[in-house]
Amino acid sequence: MSFPPARVVGRGASWYRGDCHVHSVHSDGELEPEELVVRARAAGLDFIATTEHNSAALPGVWGHLAADDFLIVLGEEVTTKTGHWLALGTDPGQVIDWNHQVRDGLIDQCLDQVHQVEGLCVAAHPHVPYPSGDFMFPFRGFDVVEVWNGLWTSDRPWNADNEAALAEWGRSLAADIRTGSWRPAMGNSDTHAEGQIGIPHTVVFAEELSTAAILAGIGSGRSWIAESADVDLSFTAHADRRVAGVGERLTARGEQVEVRAAVRGVSMGTVSFHSDQGEVRRAPLPRDGGVVRWDTTAEDSAFVRIEVRHPNGDVAALSNPIILT
Repeated sequence: MSFPPARVVGRGASWYRGDCHVHSVHSDGELEPEELVVRARAAGLDFIATTEHNSAALPGVWGHLAADDFLIVLGEEVTTKTGHWLALGTDPGQVIDWNHQVRDGLIDQCLDQVHQVEGLCVAAHPHVPYPSGDFMFPFRGFDVVEVWNGLWTSDRPWNADNEAALAEWGRSLAADIRTGSWRPAMGNSDTHAEGQIGIPHTVVFAEELSTAAILAGIGSGRSWIAESADVDLSFTAHADRRVAGVGERLTARGEQVEVRAAVRGVSMGTVSFHSDQGEVRRAPLPRDGGVVRWDTTAEDSAFVRIEVRHPNGDVAALSNPIILT
């Protein structure tokens, strides 16, 4: 098989775990594609994206590694002089132009190359501390922001660069939701070596295990980010008998809204609730996880999102918002 199929059997409509920022020996990674897929499956992932620097996935390299329960999405890390971004869902053999920077005004043309094939453009690791890595492009035109990148976190899954990216994204949400132009958050490992893949990864609700469905789930914000497959999260908002999940809207004017976060796999951590008013509630988790609730209204909160943190303050999971109208 020259290139991986765009759809595999999967589990139908379900939550799928995946890592959309992965490098092999075909760019600057240390692992062969076969090793990456073995390790991805061992990490509990259902899909990965190939994102070699400034090059497409080579024919005959990835296709035979897909399986009925494992999807491989084609992509590229577009490595420019003023920031890196991910082109996800590119066509077989397609290379997105990388020779551009902020001052030449070519970014929109390059983003269009991805959007024309119904792919997603992701602002990658916007605050990494190396030349060309600091993201200088405006987020306008991008579909998603990678707020959690695992490459530069050393022996911890979270660092100050990710904290800055999360804060920047969180500050923009209120205004972006109000104008209908908000960008979901995602997390990826940026794997280059052994022991990195899936730390962190994005958990997305998709109608099927296909490139189109996975990208639709990520692009609509029906997703949350986990530090590993050991962490599980259910995040819902309830008004009367109506329920909305992450990335969805709940119409509840004049009604009480109960927001619930059910967490597993995080010991003695905390859950914080965030809205357009900032952080509005923080509560401890029981020793083995549990359910934390918060009451609000659509009049008081335009949206709610959550962060789950370990006792040392490192993030274990975080969600995209539920929008209240």
